[in-house]
This record gives sequence, structure tokens and C-alpha cells, in this order.
Amino acid sequence: MKILLTGAFGNIGLYTLRELLKRNHYVRVFDILNKINKKLANKFKKKVEIFWGDLRNYSDVEKAIENVDFVIHLAAIIPPLADENPELAKEVNVRGTYNIVKAIKAQSIPPKLIFTSSIAVYGDRRKNPLIRVSDPLKPSKGDIYALTKIAAEKIVREAGIDYTIFRLTYITSVEKLDLDPLMFKMPLDTYIEICQAKDVAFALANALESNEVWGKIFNIAGGEKCRTTYKEYLNNMMEIFGLGRNFLPEQAYDNKDFHCGYMDTTESQKILKYQRHTLEDYYNEVREKVGVKRHFMVLIKNLLRTILLKKSEPYQKFRFFKKKYGMFTVSENKLIRKLIASNYYKIEQLEQRILELERLLKKEPESFDESMELSDVI
Repeated sequence: MKILLTGAFGNIGLYTLRELLKRNHYVRVFDILNKINKKLANKFKKKVEIFWGDLRNYSDVEKAIENVDFVIHLAAIIPPLADENPELAKEVNVRGTYNIVKAIKAQSIPPKLIFTSSIAVYGDRRKNPLIRVSDPLKPSKGDIYALTKIAAEKIVREAGIDYTIFRLTYITSVEKLDLDPLMFKMPLDTYIEICQAKDVAFALANALESNEVWGKIFNIAGGEKCRTTYKEYLNNMMEIFGLGRNFLPEQAYDNKDFHCGYMDTTESQKILKYQRHTLEDYYNEVREKVGVKRHFMVLIKNLLRTILLKKSEPYQKFRFFKKKYGMFTVSENKLIRKLIASNYYKIEQLEQRILELERLLKKEPESFDESMELSDVI
């Protein structure tokens, strides 16, 4: 099989690339050219066809899709960058997918498309954690990433091509263990069901060999043995790192709507048979990866705590407002009023920008038409 893999040098992309090569497929990778991707590409340059391009540029996409049998579309702008630059997220995640679909339809023999979406499209599920594919899509307020995925899904479904959509859960990988500030966005009482990136790659590769996936949407997650709560997950991970349970105060984590939950994967597992690793397997792999570094982490525990808390927006807000209302000093009250007054219009403009983006991303076509301009799609 000849396969185009977008986002090949991302976390899931690298595992998918290795799995496809293991199965002796011909792979053409499509990604943006930068120093990190170029370095990663050097490891595969004798094994794959490398195509540097930009999803926002239709001519790049059209050339990349020529004469392939399948497209696995992984490339996307994800949080926190999606939150910091919503316009970029919209352009890459929605326009990019539109270009992929348009280029597929332009081929004399259109390739089949596997599109990866996200559990984020279901929104916050703390009160109703079990998620089924048929559940309504209700992204959390202000979740631009989720809105772009919903818009992109619509484009794929209405395009009149052979497709399947994988809504991915909380993805883990021992190759990505850095403590990202995004970790503070999820409430501690959130239910999560992890899936290792290598199992997602296995599912994607198996989908290429299946006749049962086309025209369907699947939840992709690790199964019942991969379920826990976010608080318990963090405690176990911090303990493995040598930092101890309850390493950071609860105030470091947000309590606003986010996403995640337990996913009903009965159908996806039946067809794709990809759930090969449990949560305990992942913990053991992390232990092996951390190894003796754990002892060093213990020595810098207090320094790490300070650094992480400075990156936690909820904790910084907590520290600022921990005094009861009316208990600020006169000078503190003056400073608060001055800050709000001087930034009022920036705050208002930001709120309006988010609302406008949400409105645009919800404005979708009745059906896909290859003659449409992007403005017709979003």
C-alpha cells in the first residue's frame, strides 16, 4: 500500500510511521519543515519519501496526495498552541483538512482517508463519564481546538469520500514525559482512560487492512484496564518520578470544564484489536524510562515544585485572590483597579475574538462541494 502520513514527526506520527514501515508499506510523509522535523526526518530518509509542505497551501497538499492509496491525517495544531493562537489552529486544523479532502476528490482514483479527531469534541464529562460515539458533541466553552476538530469532522463526513474518523482519548507516551503547563488545565476529579501512542498507531495500521471501518466514527482508548482519575494518575506519576503523592496543591489545577472521560470502545476494539497495553504497563515503562534519574529528582524536588507552581495559572490566581473579599489593602485595591482599567479593552476584545471564532467554526455547510471557498466551509 502507498500511504500519505501527515504530521509524521509528531508524537503519534512517529509511532505510526514505525508501525507502517514494520508492515512494509510505502510511506510518503508530509510535514512542515523546521529544525526538529528535519532532524527526525534524517533517521528515516532512506526508508520513506519525505514531502515538506504546508497544509494551508492547497498546491502542496495536492502534490503530496498524488498516487497514494490512503491518507492518514494526523497533523494538527494542538493545545497549548491552539489556545495561544486560535487563528493558526483554525487555519491548519480546518483549512488544512478542507485542502486534504479537496485534493482527495481531485484524484482520478481517490484515496481513502483516516482522520484523527479528539475526545475534546465531547466536552466536560465529569458528571457522565462514559462516552459513546453517538453522544452529542458539546465542547467546553472557549475550547477552540475542539471546535476546529468538530468543523473538520463535518468536512470529512460531507465530502462523499471513503473515510473513517478516530476520536482519540488521552494519549500517553514514554517519549513525551515533560511536565507541560497544560497539565494544570484539567480538573483533578476528571475521569481519564489513557491509550498509549503505540497502540493508536497499531489501530491506524490495522484500519488500512479492514473493510469494516469506512464511513464510520470510532472512539479510540485503552480499555477498562486503562481507566483512572486524573488525580490518581498524577499521584502515581509523581511517585514514579520520586516527587511523592500530592506533590502539588489542589489549587494548582483548574476546576473549569475541560474534557476526557471513559470511552466505549467495544466496536473499535472488536474490529481493530489494538488494546495491547494497560495503565499498569505504562507505569512500568515510565519507571524503566526514569530509572536512576528518580534519585536526582528527589534532590531538586523543592526547586521543581516552585518552578511548576509558577507555570500554573490557577495557582497564581489563587495566590493573588486568596485573601477574602474586602481584605485587600488600599494600595492593593488601587493596583487591581488600575490593572483592570488599563487592560479593559484588551480583555473585552479577547472575549469577542473567542466568541467570533466559535461562531465561525460552528457555521458549517450542508454538504461538501469541491468548488467551495474556505469561507463557505467555516
